[in-house]
Amino acid sequence: MQAHIFFFHLLLILLTARLFAEIASRLRMPSVIGEIMAGILIGPSILGIIQHDETIKLLAEIGIILLLFEVGLKTDARRLLEAGSKSTVVAIGGFIMPFLLGFLVAYYMLDMGLLVSLFVGGALTATSIGITVRVLSDLGRQHHREGQIVLGAAVLDDILGVLLLALIYEFSIGGGISLLNASKVLLFVTIFFILAPFAAMLMSRLIRKLDNISETPGLIPTTIVSLVLFFALLAHYIGAPELLGGFAAGLALSRRFFLPFGVAIKTDKKFAGVIEHQMAPIISLFTPIFFVSVGLSVNLQEINWGSAFVWGLTGTLLIAAAVGKFAGAFLLREKLPQKIMIGLAMIPRGEVGIVFAELGRVSGICCNEVYASLILVILLTTMLPPFLMRWIYRRWPHYYDEKNPGKGSA
Repeated sequence: MQAHIFFFHLLLILLTARLFAEIASRLRMPSVIGEIMAGILIGPSILGIIQHDETIKLLAEIGIILLLFEVGLKTDARRLLEAGSKSTVVAIGGFIMPFLLGFLVAYYMLDMGLLVSLFVGGALTATSIGITVRVLSDLGRQHHREGQIVLGAAVLDDILGVLLLALIYEFSIGGGISLLNASKVLLFVTIFFILAPFAAMLMSRLIRKLDNISETPGLIPTTIVSLVLFFALLAHYIGAPELLGGFAAGLALSRRFFLPFGVAIKTDKKFAGVIEHQMAPIISLFTPIFFVSVGLSVNLQEINWGSAFVWGLTGTLLIAAAVGKFAGAFLLREKLPQKIMIGLAMIPRGEVGIVFAELGRVSGICCNEVYASLILVILLTTMLPPFLMRWIYRRWPHYYDEKNPGKGSA
């Protein structure tokens, strides 16, 4: 590709991503929906201006690594301890059930291959903590009972989703299920959880000292991006997907990270805040490229929309995605209105679900029809719950007033 054509493509991607993200936000939808729609508009599905070539894929790869870095950086694992066993029940139930339902639908009902079925099930597991936090914050419910349970569960869901992604990715590049390769990935994760707090403390001290003596600006974002890329390379050489390295780097530098079993090693909260603040513009630049590339990778014109397979798969997976998350909420001993709201808040798939679908497509495991169905399910599960949550809270506010919880029961 000639330089001027690449500049035009990048210009168009950034501007349309920003415009459509702004429109989505004003319509009370997650901004990622707008960015995906921008890719569909300028890609082969509608206008055909930009193709999903290798250059865009590389930029998107940087975007996805930084996106998972941000997820790790903002992961507040202490919420899980604060919400206690209820968050754990919701997270594990809402993780296992969608995975099993998606896998069973793909493998037994639709006669798909084992790896395809694993990707389908995996795409239904995650809960987008970013979208969930945004909706609960907009509604002023993040500190209420159901809000605390959901936020704690979403944290654990994110971690479980990324771990499952690493395992299934390993199966896809290895050509099948291998206990040896799976053990290698799990060993990497285990070692990381043991060493990450110490590594975070040492890295933050070193970067802080270098920043104090540096005579040129920009040292923090340069060293942090280098660190993220190093973690991504490390993950690749161990056999895990690069994006898991980005997640690991973010989690290690998170000011909210804690060592399992309650042994906390606190990093400098102020400096961690500086890292988050200075990295925000870089993350905001690259992550929209990934979501636009998702839209670019879908060619809606090649899909047979009259196919019973596409609509059957989309409808079935949509039901499985919703039922699976409600299953976790209904395991709680809470009143029915709280169960309904917790289940709804756990449904949005968002970024991690898209990452699953994209890896399935890139690895050649998922065909165009399966990939399109997964994207449709992820879009619908991401867009609809926020509207339903707002409507229910405004329609029956007395059921969620903790001073007057109403008469709902389970």
